[in-house]
Amino acid sequence: MLELNLQFFAKDGPGGEKTEEPTAKKLDDARKEGNVAKSKDLVTAVTLLVFFYMLKAMIGNIGTGMMELYNSIYSRISTVANPYHDEMNYNTVIALFKDMTIDSIKMVGPIVAVIFVITIIGELLQVKWKPTTKPLQPKLDKFSPVKGLKRLFSAQSLVNFLKSFALVIISSYVVYTTIVEKLWYWYRWYDVSLITALQTIGDITINLGIKISAIYLIVGIADYIWNKHKFHTDMMMTKQEVKDEYKNSEGDPQVKSQQKRVMQKASMRRMMQSVPDADVVITNPTHFAVALKYDLDIAKAPIVVAKGADYVAQKIKEKAKENDVEIVENKPLARALYANVEIGSEIPEELYQAVAEVLAFVYNIKNKTPQR
Repeated sequence: MLELNLQFFAKDGPGGEKTEEPTAKKLDDARKEGNVAKSKDLVTAVTLLVFFYMLKAMIGNIGTGMMELYNSIYSRISTVANPYHDEMNYNTVIALFKDMTIDSIKMVGPIVAVIFVITIIGELLQVKWKPTTKPLQPKLDKFSPVKGLKRLFSAQSLVNFLKSFALVIISSYVVYTTIVEKLWYWYRWYDVSLITALQTIGDITINLGIKISAIYLIVGIADYIWNKHKFHTDMMMTKQEVKDEYKNSEGDPQVKSQQKRVMQKASMRRMMQSVPDADVVITNPTHFAVALKYDLDIAKAPIVVAKGADYVAQKIKEKAKENDVEIVENKPLARALYANVEIGSEIPEELYQAVAEVLAFVYNIKNKTPQR
């Protein structure tokens, strides 16, 4: 007879549907692996938009600086190119290139610096600051043909294709309409100076870059929203995964319960070992039992060495009888000591008088004095 594993038909595999919100631990583990919700396109779009706006604002100064740099270099060509000139030497050439480099940095340096800062801020705003080297580590599954095909035909690949296709279509349309709008200018190309032509081409290029960057920004925002949604969906957990994670992080409840019982037994054993050293056991007489010890070398006041209720109280009394420790019935004092004093602690001042009377009674019977 053919056997069927019905779990095979369960949605999302073993454990059932992913209906539970991701836990903080799962999100933290994913972050350590470099798995976060972010959009590179969004950062690129913002960077391009800032770049073209800065270029538009600084193009005049850059153009002037380029002309001055050109004039400076051109005026020194005869000196550098003449091998018989007195000033022609290695240091002259190095100085020339040094000046060119410094002037170039002054012109484009602010743009490069701002772009760098914008890129860093864009990444931090999306994923916050928590560097990890896990994504750089080689993984064998990246070389798996089967998993490669899955990634190729995944929903993310489809989204990336549609996004790229939309960008190409929209960008082509924007370029076409912009060129058509300036078509009248191309017919007058022969009638303008070189400087005017370069300025016009620069303006058209920058404005076109701003338009395409704005389109790219809209697509980047949509891409970020999609990645955020997909990441949250991927991080969702089944009820079984939540239970397993709790067991792994907090420990199996059965194991913890067993450990608690073992600790309680060990604590009970240590407490019972202290009863023979007690001076008196105060009871109420059936429900509570509290063993006191008064040793001036240990504390200035009597301390509780053992206490218990019901079954434990009975065991304390049995242990006291076995070791000839006096048992005194005092219901109010027994309740007060049990409720207010922890094992190993001194009794409070408000109980000094009542406990002193009990100890005096015991010492009188035993014909002994407090230990020193």
